[in-house]
Amino acid sequence: MSLDPVWTALWLVLCAAAFAVPGLLYARRQRDGLDSYIAARNTQNTRATVLTLLATSLGTWILFGPAQAATWGGISAVLGYALGSLAPPLVMIPLGRRMRELIPEGHGLTEFVIHRYGRVMYAFTLSIMLFYLFILLAASLTAVAQMVTLLAPIPLGLTAGVVMLATVIYTFYGGLRASIFTDKVQMVVILPLLALLVFFGWQAAGGAAPTLEGLRQRAPELLDVTDTGGVRAGLTFFIAVVLTGLFYQGTWQRIYAAKNIRVLRKSFWISGLFNLPVIVMMGLFGLAFVGLDLEGDGSVALFSVLLDSVPLWFALALIPLGLALVMSSADSTINATSSIIAVDMHRLLPRASEATLMRFARWLIVVAAVPITLVASQGYSVLYLFLLADLLCSAAAFAVFFGLFNRRYDGRHAVISTACGLIAGLVMFPAPGAGTDSLLESFLLAALVPVAASVVLMRAMPAREHYDFARLATLVRRFGRAP
Repeated sequence: MSLDPVWTALWLVLCAAAFAVPGLLYARRQRDGLDSYIAARNTQNTRATVLTLLATSLGTWILFGPAQAATWGGISAVLGYALGSLAPPLVMIPLGRRMRELIPEGHGLTEFVIHRYGRVMYAFTLSIMLFYLFILLAASLTAVAQMVTLLAPIPLGLTAGVVMLATVIYTFYGGLRASIFTDKVQMVVILPLLALLVFFGWQAAGGAAPTLEGLRQRAPELLDVTDTGGVRAGLTFFIAVVLTGLFYQGTWQRIYAAKNIRVLRKSFWISGLFNLPVIVMMGLFGLAFVGLDLEGDGSVALFSVLLDSVPLWFALALIPLGLALVMSSADSTINATSSIIAVDMHRLLPRASEATLMRFARWLIVVAAVPITLVASQGYSVLYLFLLADLLCSAAAFAVFFGLFNRRYDGRHAVISTACGLIAGLVMFPAPGAGTDSLLESFLLAALVPVAASVVLMRAMPAREHYDFARLATLVRRFGRAP
């Protein structure tokens, strides 16, 4: 199916405006200070927190990633991917509760790291968080641009530019509050259209029988949950998704935005449990792609199954679905980057006013939007960079979060153990263009070597003094409040 490019482009612009205008109107009514702009502290109830977490986690990648994972590793890969998406919200419950207890007026993870471990570990954590945010945003724009191109021959740059412009406009003015508000609007579009997508996919595949029969003939290993290749792929996806999710600033913002710990706990449980079936259902399109022996690339397996048999109105509805998915995650990523810029610029320029910091946070994002859009317009595969970002997060995860609970763990331990994990992981990490045979070993080493190194270091180099967690609450203040 190929739509008229001119009318499709107009429909694209109209849908993007339909999502941006409510956010812009809301932003113009909410003229709060810098702290509210980047934290929306203690303002969101359970329903709002659940919807914004779902909107943040369900990006355009769900239309591509799970299905492609299924073509690689079958059922085991899909389950690993799905469990990896379920786990971060559940892990964030104790981590978020602990962070709110220690730093009740905080804004995110970097503040904890610099005061707990010092500048070296802080620089590494800040670098991987910003790198991940850049890759995530570029990948999201690339995905929606490629999706629109499958429907009509529209240049990738046009789609990427329209989406980025529409998202930046309301995020520029409204910050986190506008992002959360538009998340609720976008979920009204996402949920029913995802349900329809699954329904039409089931019809297009002719039910389960043709897919199962085709898989038994062509690729029976994809149905075998004990298949070694599938299990390895599933474990790799699980480790990468879980540990990377812990470093996403957008999630840390929502931890502070939740009204209280009870809202935080309930909301993260619900969002995590919702992610599981969504990823599994999207992954089934990859199995249908292989089982039905369809032509094309596994990266667009969902569309190969779907597009030839859906009615025209639903093909058009895929554009607002894709835009809602990408804008709901892109605005969170943009605002997460603004938050990091504001907090860390305040550290570099302690005498700067809130107005100055807000201008920095806003305009640096506008500047960054240009190279991100250019990267997205090229249609590059960013999978390798994603995996590299995942590896960096895996190496730092234990060191960063162990210090939330153990007073005898200090900056030296964190830096050295992270370096050991990173070196061990990079030794096994495949080169660009190489196969993925050693990818699981790379992630296992990156995640587990810091644990072993920390045990040895804490015995060989005991901390000079036990850390006083009570200090953190006095070192971090919300903007607009005198120290």
